[in-house]
Amino acid sequence: MKLLQQGKCDNMNLMRQGLIHERGSFLRDSVFSASDGLITTFAVVAGSVGASLNTPVVLILGFANLFADGFSMSASTYLGVKSEVEFEESEGDSHVHEASPLSQAFVTFFSFGVAGFLPLLPYVMGLQNAFILSLSIVMVSMFGIGLIKSVFTKKGTLRSGFEILVIGGMAAFVAYVTGDLIEKIVNLR
Repeated sequence: MKLLQQGKCDNMNLMRQGLIHERGSFLRDSVFSASDGLITTFAVVAGSVGASLNTPVVLILGFANLFADGFSMSASTYLGVKSEVEFEESEGDSHVHEASPLSQAFVTFFSFGVAGFLPLLPYVMGLQNAFILSLSIVMVSMFGIGLIKSVFTKKGTLRSGFEILVIGGMAAFVAYVTGDLIEKIVNLR
């Protein structure tokens, strides 16, 4: 009887670990994709503004980035998860995989798309000071992603929020300065 109970406990622990791993995979893909969507789309916006491009060009480049990068990331997630599953199967690991490659790819595309649209919103709405509004939305959103992450990781909320905010801010700064410098170089010719 004790061995039977031990077996049940082991199975319950394995099921619990599988559930935690699945939630962790979705969390990883959501945080990574949302952060990347915000950062790369805003980097395109910042680089475009730094190069003094007009609003239609900002929107064209922003949406091209949003869909191409979102699709690329989700396709890469699909291939990566599928490769991981196939490797585990080739090693004789017969456990049921928590999440399918397709569901992980969907999480990636959805998270990237929703978050990546936010920097474009002020431009889509034709608002005055669109760049400042976009920057504000991105800063609040990046901090928010860090806060959400901290709920799952049980790490400090402020530290987690600022971590993502600072990293994203550095990427935006680099993009803006690059756009500004290239615009000046091109105009010298």
